[in-house]
Amino acid sequence: MAIQLPFKFSGSSSDALSGGRARPSKMMEYDQPLVWVTLLLMLFGMVMVYSASIALPDSPKFANYKNNYFLQRQAIFIVVSVITALFVFRIRIAVWQRYAPMLFVATLVLLTIVLIPGIGVSVNGAQRWLNLKIFNLQPSEVMKIAAVLYAADYTLRKQEYMHKLTKGFMPMAAAIIVIGGLLLLEPDLGAFGVIVCIAMGILFLGGINIVWFGGIVMLLVATFGAIIALSPFRRARMFAYLDPWQEDNALDKAYQLTHSLIAFGRGEFFGVGLGGSVEKLHYLPEAHTDFIMAVIGEELGLAGVLVVIAMFYWLVKRAFDIGRQAIAIDQVFAGLTAKGIGIWIGVQTFINMGVNLGLLPTKGLTLPLMSYGGTGVLINCVGLAILLRIDYENRMLMRGGRV
Repeated sequence: MAIQLPFKFSGSSSDALSGGRARPSKMMEYDQPLVWVTLLLMLFGMVMVYSASIALPDSPKFANYKNNYFLQRQAIFIVVSVITALFVFRIRIAVWQRYAPMLFVATLVLLTIVLIPGIGVSVNGAQRWLNLKIFNLQPSEVMKIAAVLYAADYTLRKQEYMHKLTKGFMPMAAAIIVIGGLLLLEPDLGAFGVIVCIAMGILFLGGINIVWFGGIVMLLVATFGAIIALSPFRRARMFAYLDPWQEDNALDKAYQLTHSLIAFGRGEFFGVGLGGSVEKLHYLPEAHTDFIMAVIGEELGLAGVLVVIAMFYWLVKRAFDIGRQAIAIDQVFAGLTAKGIGIWIGVQTFINMGVNLGLLPTKGLTLPLMSYGGTGVLINCVGLAILLRIDYENRMLMRGGRV
């Protein structure tokens, strides 16, 4: 089988479709700006991970690590993710549609396995990882892409029932409840929120009854409120978020938030300079993961933050453009998948930036493509490789070719 890569060495695939003498199409074979923006975000993130983690070996917790430990691992994660993305790009969207339910069930099994004592790896009180020797796999990250594919496939299969509660919505709601139960046992409320937004967004785009949708949204808001109210830890975090500068809160539950805000304040318009952050010197916890945006704000200022926001905005907008284009040529599953990927990246980015800026309560969600972490970067690249494949198939079909 010939290997399909998201680039060409010579010639044009249109020659192969219509003969060697045919005039090659001026349409690019793949979305070059999408590739470049993705690579820029990952490389920029790697630089900021190095800057945010360079002082960590001074702490007794990381005393055995070298200053470039996290940089080296992030570089390896990026290389592995890009190579994986190249192979994922080869897979036709029809294959993803065929195996979407099985992928969803397999990921549910992983979410169950991670809760088994002795198998799941616990970090800071959260049991979210599976030790695969080479790296720790986080099943909740895999579930995000599985939820996108399954929700798109479900919406297409149940299209005629989208206006009915029992046949259209309830089966998907049951699946979300099962996912939510497993994620809350880890606990990982942030990932659950992202997956709910993905599923509800795709159902809305697929034409679910607007009355049911509105009622379900209100029910979800009430559910999240109840989860927070019934959990003393989450309730304390919420009250600390509402008044972070109160002395007891600033030294306890709101410690991360207050130091994140201090970092943004120090950065002002153009930052203190790359590598000049003070908050990363053991003041701001998890500066290289969940709070990498605060380090960007301190070192590169408002200008750096706006550049990052602009790149993520373009990425999400491009995903919706590709999805709209796919639906226009009757590739409904591909279109819903592309928009689902856009919702996933957009919602997770918004939550992470909102937490860093104090707009949302503190949650353990990383910044896509930029924060330190193997599973997160890998799954982000897989999702964007699928998006790139959708765009590639759109271009082939619009030129009269076959995929």
